Order: sequence, then C-alpha cells, then structure tokens
Amino acid sequence: MTTTSFTRTAIALHWLIAALLFVTFPLGVYMHELPISPTRVELFSYHKWIGVTLFLLAVTRVAWRWGHPAPPPVAGTPAWQRITAAATHHLLYLLVIVIPVSGWLMSSAKGVTTVWLGLVPLPDLVSKNEELGELLEEVHGSLNFGLLLLVVLHIARAIDRDEVMARMLPFLAGRKSE
Repeated sequence: MTTTSFTRTAIALHWLIAALLFVTFPLGVYMHELPISPTRVELFSYHKWIGVTLFLLAVTRVAWRWGHPAPPPVAGTPAWQRITAAATHHLLYLLVIVIPVSGWLMSSAKGVTTVWLGLVPLPDLVSKNEELGELLEEVHGSLNFGLLLLVVLHIARAIDRDEVMARMLPFLAGRKSE
C-alpha cells in the first residue's frame, strides 16, 4: 500500500459492500409492494441473506481498517471537508452494521426466523412482539433511507474529485483532473 491509497483488501470489501447495498436496497423497497406470496417470501429470504452478509463484511471492513488505517486526506483538503468525510465514513460503517441488526431484531419480534443462506438459522434476538416488530420495521426503513442519503453524498463527493476516486479505483490513478 502506498501512503495515498487503500489496501487491496479494503478496496475489495468497499466494492463488495457497495454492490450488495445496490442490490438489497431496491429489493427491500420492491418486496414490500408485493402481495403475500411464495415469491415475496423468497425475496425476503434473499434480502435477509444479503443483510447478514453485509453485516459480516462490514464488521470485517471495520476490523481491517483498525489494523490498516485509511490514507491521509488529499493534500490541501480543508479541515471542514476532512471532518465531514471522516464523520460520513463512520456513519456509513455504523449504518451498514446497525441496519442488518435492526432487520434481524424486526424479524425476531415478528416471529420470523432469520436463516442465513437458507442453511444457518440465527437465534431470535427478542421474543415475539408484534408491536415491537412494527416499530422496528419503521426503524429499519428509516435507517435505510438515511443510509441511502449518505451513500448519495459519498458518491457525489467522490465523483467530484478524481484523486479521491483513484484511491478506490486504482486504474484511475494516472488520470489527470481537467
């Protein structure tokens, strides 16, 4: 790793998490519009599989970052941008960990077992409680839309600066800003 780029592992985890988020968010919105059916149940299962996988990848990413800190900010970055970038990254990590847990809590409260990859049943985190399940459904949805907003801001900021994009897309490293 150079002092200006992320490790290959960090880059791979970043893009894998991003790809799964781009699948699971629209899936989560779409499946709620479907009538109760075997297809809807199957889509919920896929959504949960992705959610648990995202949780595991995000924990791995945070652990990796702990031992492999991010490169320093691009030279000349104003202090307010460094602070907001750090805050945004911390919130992104937090939400990608908390949102799957909120979904797991919601499923538990609604009396629906979460089974990862159709093979590994996860223990219920709370007892069945429909009222709590409905509240957690609202929390889960709200957190997801908050994450969507942060992701849009994150992407917009990264696109705005070639040298920032080159840190996560190494093939852009030789490209010059216009």
